[in-house]
Amino acid sequence: MQPRIILDQKKFDLTITRLCHQLIEQHKDFSQTSLIGVQPRGVFLADRIHEKLSKILKKKDIQYGKLDITFYRDDFRLKGKPMIADEMSIDFSLENRNIVLIDDVLYTGRTIRAALDAMLDYGRPADVELLVLIDRRLHRHVPIQAKYVGKVIDSIHTEKVKVEWKETEGNDKVWITSETA
Repeated sequence: MQPRIILDQKKFDLTITRLCHQLIEQHKDFSQTSLIGVQPRGVFLADRIHEKLSKILKKKDIQYGKLDITFYRDDFRLKGKPMIADEMSIDFSLENRNIVLIDDVLYTGRTIRAALDAMLDYGRPADVELLVLIDRRLHRHVPIQAKYVGKVIDSIHTEKVKVEWKETEGNDKVWITSETA
């Protein structure tokens, strides 16, 4: 299978803007809501969402944190090499807050399950919603569903979804390709 672009730069930007407006419809001024980006790659999306919401709302105090799930994963002992934790920065309590958990791709749901476990170390939220850029809806291992989705794709198990970020790869794109390509 030839790699194909699912979201190019223009659609990528429009998708992030649309997701921000959906969040504003639900959470208004974010006085009771915090954003949490899931390390490692969900943080790129969370940074963009936080930045764009701050501009749209002209508000600089939207609570935002970065959550490392390395040692909450159900497979961290199976990797065969020592795991290295990512940056964790949540300097506020999640107690009774509405939380928007943000990740780039929702696939099996196991990453989000680990993030939910890790989040509880920071308090018991009033509500947790999931925002993802890409939802690969056909491959869940756990019953997790995103409330805010940039794009839903149907893919087969041997395909890989690759999200490129301006910060790391030089441009914003989402690709789908076969793992053997």
